[in-house]
Amino acid sequence: MSVREVKLLGDPVLRKRANEISVEADIKLPDQVRSLIADMFDTMYAEEGVGLAAPQIGESVRVIVVDPHEEGIAPFALVNPRILSFSDEVDRAEEGCLSLPGLREVVERPLQVVVEGLDREGQPTRIEADGFVARILQHEVDHIDGIMFIDRVSPLKRKMLLKKWQKVKPDEE
Repeated sequence: MSVREVKLLGDPVLRKRANEISVEADIKLPDQVRSLIADMFDTMYAEEGVGLAAPQIGESVRVIVVDPHEEGIAPFALVNPRILSFSDEVDRAEEGCLSLPGLREVVERPLQVVVEGLDREGQPTRIEADGFVARILQHEVDHIDGIMFIDRVSPLKRKMLLKKWQKVKPDEE
């Protein structure tokens, strides 16, 4: 497996709704999807992240990987994840993004979510998450919908973040 280049704000792939992966019932995921998941984990760990969506490495498909580095929570991948429900209770916490290195801002999100998708073996799975894991899931599902965390802050904060991005973004090669 391999570490892939993380796409940065400005790359069109980050702003498109990613395509669902077609999976036939009772058949394990195709090898290319399993390989993509392995590359995503390798890339996420190399970049010291806690989550990664396929568009962030240039693949416009609905796949995310998560590792909150919390005791009792094993790293996991979701194919075609869907958030089924959000709690009414919200939490405000700072977020960053591998596609916006150097930027962080407080984002308000529901405290709990229920998500369905396929696991890395292609089996249906349902995750009920709260706190940090719920935040990661929402952040990554946003990515596969073409939404970035800067879209979840006030227009004034977004303008300030974009101005800062112009100063801190890595040079184009």
